[in-house]
Amino acid sequence: MADAQAKFVSGSLLRHVTVMSLTSALGITAVFLVDFVDMIFIAMLGKAELAAAVGYAGSILFFTTSFSIGMAIAVGALVARSLGAGKEEEARARSTHGLIYGVGFGTAFAAFVWINVPLFVSWIGATGETAALAQGYLRIIVPSLPFLVVGMMGGGILRARGDARRAMMATIYGGGVNAVLDPILIFGLGLDLTGAALASVAARVVIGLTAVVPILRHHGGFPRPRVLGMLKDFAPLVGIGFPAILTQLATPVGQAIVTRSMAQYGLEAVAGMAIVGRLMPVSFAVIFALSGAVGPILGQNFGAQKFDRVRAGFNAALIFAAAVVVVISVVLFALRGPIADLFSATGITRDLVFLFCGPLALLFFFNGVLFISNAAFNNLGHPFYSTGMNWGRNTLAMVPLVWLGAALFGAPGVLIGQALAGVVFGVVAWVLALRVIEAGGVADAPRDRFAREGRLLSLLNLRK
Repeated sequence: MADAQAKFVSGSLLRHVTVMSLTSALGITAVFLVDFVDMIFIAMLGKAELAAAVGYAGSILFFTTSFSIGMAIAVGALVARSLGAGKEEEARARSTHGLIYGVGFGTAFAAFVWINVPLFVSWIGATGETAALAQGYLRIIVPSLPFLVVGMMGGGILRARGDARRAMMATIYGGGVNAVLDPILIFGLGLDLTGAALASVAARVVIGLTAVVPILRHHGGFPRPRVLGMLKDFAPLVGIGFPAILTQLATPVGQAIVTRSMAQYGLEAVAGMAIVGRLMPVSFAVIFALSGAVGPILGQNFGAQKFDRVRAGFNAALIFAAAVVVVISVVLFALRGPIADLFSATGITRDLVFLFCGPLALLFFFNGVLFISNAAFNNLGHPFYSTGMNWGRNTLAMVPLVWLGAALFGAPGVLIGQALAGVVFGVVAWVLALRVIEAGGVADAPRDRFAREGRLLSLLNLRK
């Protein structure tokens, strides 16, 4: 069974990368589209304060989602390594332990956020009726965080086993439930913002259930937890999960820097940036999916001590990213006029859309490099490198390059500076990832170190 489950240690690596990335991208696209539809329904109510409340609440929910993503990365990395090493029972045990820790931490974190909702809402600048609406929205959704944690971690386990299709379907089922319930609850029952929140809760419950059921039916289920096993898995889970959560939190910081810089050029410039912000994840969903898709491939081969396939898998992912970015960039360039017309973009707004659909789209390749490198860091024992790369891109590089771009080119320069920040740290991450891969393959390295329970944190001293 172990050999059958560790499907990435043999066969075409480019094919593995392609299949995993495309299936993961479909699930991510479903989430993006549902969020977009959510906003459309709320906007149709004709109350600006409702849309603003969702916007404020979304900023806080992003941080709670980061917790789920971090835990999913952690359990996925550990399960993939165990499978690659041919240890099926260990992989199943780590799935159990990871979910128990995830639900426990998720419940505690949800309680902390729920208690402090008014404080957090005030921190992001909401006041008056908008603040009250945002608080009510969050009070309903935040308690469902444990279900989202289960769903994200279940998806991570499925991808670690190469079952990307079922991991994708869990997200799609949840998105479908949200899309169906939104108009029923918001308009049919007249629940407005409360209806949108309840639909999101139902979607999270569905995602959690549909991610766990395939593991029970097709992958041996979850063995009974053992105290010693849970104690041994605690350090590896936290060692990967904590920096992964920190890594995710860098993105909203970078976006805040860009938004603040663009605001000085007026509402039209901000509108152009907002359109680009919507186009980016939908256009490059496959690239956004690379980190979660490539991680299990690298992790299984590293666990199997097939270091040549680790590097080959890394290179295959880069080739795949380059091909995807070129194709999408050509499509965006060809359709830049109709895309701008779709949003009724004129003036500087149209200029920014054209800028993104031209040269800046090609530079998104370096964001792909960063995502792939982060997958290597997380699965080869250096999760804090991912944290450093993301925070470096969104602060050390973003601040001066956005400032310089704005000074030289005005509003377009803000987007140029943001893109160049991705180029700089994409290259840095590329070089560092290759060093980590080479260090893992040296002859005298303790190649079974990842199988030694509770010692993951020692990997931070892996020689360069």
